[in-house]
Amino acid sequence: MVDRRKELTLEEGVEVLKKLKAAKFNETVEVSIRLGVDPKKADQVVRGTVTLPHGTGKTVRVLAITKTKQSEAESAGADMVGFEDFIEKIKGGWTDVDVIVATPEAMPEIGKLGKILGPRGLMPNPKAGTVTPNIAQAIHEIKAGKVEFRVDKFGILHLGVGRLSFTEQQLRENLAELFRNVMRLKPASAKGQYVKSVYLSSTMSPGIRLTRAVVEGAK
Repeated sequence: MVDRRKELTLEEGVEVLKKLKAAKFNETVEVSIRLGVDPKKADQVVRGTVTLPHGTGKTVRVLAITKTKQSEAESAGADMVGFEDFIEKIKGGWTDVDVIVATPEAMPEIGKLGKILGPRGLMPNPKAGTVTPNIAQAIHEIKAGKVEFRVDKFGILHLGVGRLSFTEQQLRENLAELFRNVMRLKPASAKGQYVKSVYLSSTMSPGIRLTRAVVEGAK
């Protein structure tokens, strides 16, 4: 069902992917975009956030670390809220959470946890909107489907964009929103072809090659 040499449109790719369901669990739908950037150069690191219209299909566990806005964080739907207690837990190696948000005054202490949180992608960051005085809004956005993405050291961007149980339209709309954000973040210093290849897959499926136009034409 998958011709590795053929490039498909977004509609064709999603249609094929939906027919490949074989696992007994609800597989994650993933996209991999190889970009013509050099991540070793700071001005070519493609990094940002996107609010997927239909979310990821995953329940995101949010930890809010704050001294001053704990009640706001609780009201906004944070799964865990605290300050010193969670700082100590993380120092002990605990990282059983998906996203950490923090208010600025908590960052001097959180910054000391870089060796633990950094490799796991859990360090709060102002550019990702996870360090903010408006912690309630940040929590609402994450719960609504906001996710962070960043190219790896090979210039490839990987991101889960939904579940195989999503409708074709939901998957297309989530992917289109991501593609628009990727194009908006094109570094001015990147030379040559920006989008080199695009592959769509589910947890257990082979990769389905999409035409570069699905990203380059996203508006």
